[in-house]
Amino acid sequence: MTGSRPTIVVTAVVLGAALGLGTYTFAYARGWAYMTDDPKACKNCHVMNEQYDGWIKSSHRSVAVCNDCHVPDNLIAKYATKGSNGFWHSYYFTKGSFPEPIRALPGSRAIAEGNCRRCHEPVVTAMGTPAHAGSSDISCIRCHGSVGHLELAATNLPESPR
Repeated sequence: MTGSRPTIVVTAVVLGAALGLGTYTFAYARGWAYMTDDPKACKNCHVMNEQYDGWIKSSHRSVAVCNDCHVPDNLIAKYATKGSNGFWHSYYFTKGSFPEPIRALPGSRAIAEGNCRRCHEPVVTAMGTPAHAGSSDISCIRCHGSVGHLELAATNLPESPR
C-alpha cells in the first residue's frame, strides 16, 4: 500500500464531500433539465426570464428552441457547449458578477451567427450578395438580433471597451 491510512481517509472524505455537494447542487439547480431541448430549462436561472419572455413573443417560437440558436448543430459540440455554459453561468450567478442586461459573449454570438446562416441558407444564398452569402464582415444577429428575443436586440451587441 502506497498511502497511509489517514491520507486515504482524508482523501475519501474530501472526494465524498465534493461528490455530495456537486450532486446536491446539480439536483437543486435542476441540472438534468439542461440536458434537454426544453426552453423552460433556460429560465431556471431568473436572470434569463427576460430572454425567455422575449422568445415566447418572437416569430421563432414556432420553429426554434433556445438550443437551435445557442448551441452548435453537432452532438458532441452541443453538449460540450452546454456543459461549459452551464458551469460558467453557475459560477458567475453564484458570484453575482454577471452583467445586466445579460450579454452574449463573442463565442456565443459566433454560434448563433452560424446557426442563423445554416437554418436560413437557402434565403441567404438566394440573396446573392456577398454581404449575405458568404461575408464574415456582416452579421445576421447585428441586423436581425431582435428576431429571437424581440426587444432584446441590444443584448447581442459586443461589450464596449472599458
